Amino acid sequence: MAVNSPLPVASALKPVAGVDIGFAEAGIKKPNRKDVLVLKVAPTATVAGVFTLNRFCAAPVQIAKAHLAAARESGKPIAALLINTGNANAGTGELGLSLANETCAALAAQLGCEPSQILPFSTGVILEPLPAAKVIAGLPQAIAGLKADNWYNAAEAIMTTDTQPKAGSRTVTIGGHTVTMSGISKGAGMIKPNMATMLGYLALDAKVAQPVLDVLVKQVADQSFNCITIDGDTSTNDSFILIATGAGALEVNSVDSPEYAELAAAVTELSLFLAQAIVRDGEGATKFITITVEEGGSVEECRKIAYSIGHSPLVKTAFFASDPNLGRILAAIGYAGVDLDVGKLNLYLDDVWVAKNGGRNPDYKEEDGQRVMKQSEITVRVKLARGAAAATVYTCDLSHDYVSINADYRS
Repeated sequence: MAVNSPLPVASALKPVAGVDIGFAEAGIKKPNRKDVLVLKVAPTATVAGVFTLNRFCAAPVQIAKAHLAAARESGKPIAALLINTGNANAGTGELGLSLANETCAALAAQLGCEPSQILPFSTGVILEPLPAAKVIAGLPQAIAGLKADNWYNAAEAIMTTDTQPKAGSRTVTIGGHTVTMSGISKGAGMIKPNMATMLGYLALDAKVAQPVLDVLVKQVADQSFNCITIDGDTSTNDSFILIATGAGALEVNSVDSPEYAELAAAVTELSLFLAQAIVRDGEGATKFITITVEEGGSVEECRKIAYSIGHSPLVKTAFFASDPNLGRILAAIGYAGVDLDVGKLNLYLDDVWVAKNGGRNPDYKEEDGQRVMKQSEITVRVKLARGAAAATVYTCDLSHDYVSINADYRS
């Protein structure tokens, strides 16, 4: 089960005016499970996204990017998102593109719009053709069930190896106007950010100009979904989509406005919650680990070091075993590719000062390290003594179950 991550409560997930949600059980991989999701958005909405940088990006990623670009050129708004689980439609070549386009055309025909106004997304097994006929057969059920108050079902409909749905809502007041936002995410393995490494969808009812939303989605992703890692593997399908429906009273037309700053802070907070939920539900995870690197020369070098620690199998297995074999952390720092003066480096495990000026702290006691390692939530803090930059990355431990889950993934 997820680490200190209670199940979302369906009644606490707020409808967002301008978004209607429907799902279907299409039997894509397994019977009797939600596996097709439709998010129908109002014509007043603006939509922006960031996507995986994996060179083997899936057919739906390629099409979604093209359709977003076409919407900007034509002025015809995105009408709906179509998401399926059980099949990634990745590594499928021209056939995969054809099948994804077929599903877009089918949904467009039923919604009375053009195929280019549909954004497709898929998640599941790679290198297998998309069962487009099953997806299309599920569309009438999804459309018939469209309603605003359906976020919990939406979260369930995008799960793969997730042990629980991931969803959240927030209501904030900005410039005297109430803004409601809700979002969902999925992911438990093959998680390492490169422009948002998972599936995430967040809708808010403010009016946000398209150029502003394009900036906002990248800013938010960089401070949330691009700060998580489970296993260091960047997936082929990952996408984060931000929808501003325009149904509310708040209007944001400039990134320099105070309203933008407040909106960005609120969207980032919810996105970070959804991103951390992915790590807490990491495949086989038993511990949630925050890695903060401080006093760096740049944010980039701080992130390099944080990821080096977070990706190390030796570090992650030590956390799983509650073994304070903390020299592994120093080794991971040393091979991060940053030219450091290690004689100035300090390492902390929660409140325990482990390494002082590049060597073992004379006051460090192993029982103190073990006390921290036994916790379900742990903070690793590295101080480089070379500047004012900092970065934080969130990860989890690596357990026996991670191997078992991935060994059995296709069965």
